[in-house]
Amino acid sequence: MKRFANAALVYGALALAGGVFYREFTRLSGFTDRTSLGLVHAHYLVLGTGVCLLLLLLEKNGLLGARRAKWAAPAYHIGLNLTALGLLVRGVVQVCGASLSPALNGALSGTAGLGHLALGAAALYLLVHVRRSV
Repeated sequence: MKRFANAALVYGALALAGGVFYREFTRLSGFTDRTSLGLVHAHYLVLGTGVCLLLLLLEKNGLLGARRAKWAAPAYHIGLNLTALGLLVRGVVQVCGASLSPALNGALSGTAGLGHLALGAAALYLLVHVRRSV
């Protein structure tokens, strides 16, 4: 249970840092359009902090065994951080107004896509396991 509490704390700090970075970086750059940077805060807050607190409660109530979460939790963390990294880099590129080559643009989209894929697979596995435990 402690690992989920620690992860929720780390993701909460990352969410706050992402929100502050988004606000200050766009303000200092004079950027007023929408950017992917705003999504970093929301992803870390909801998918990081919120989900880890939910997993903590599920484990405390015996609906999530440590054996089942052994591979799913690390896959979830990797997926979330890959997604956030893709959003962060994409947002910085948008704010700076840099143009990306098609290959680099595809690689950046692929990174975020792989992160979403890992997130989805791990979340689906955990949901199926919780359903079986009920």
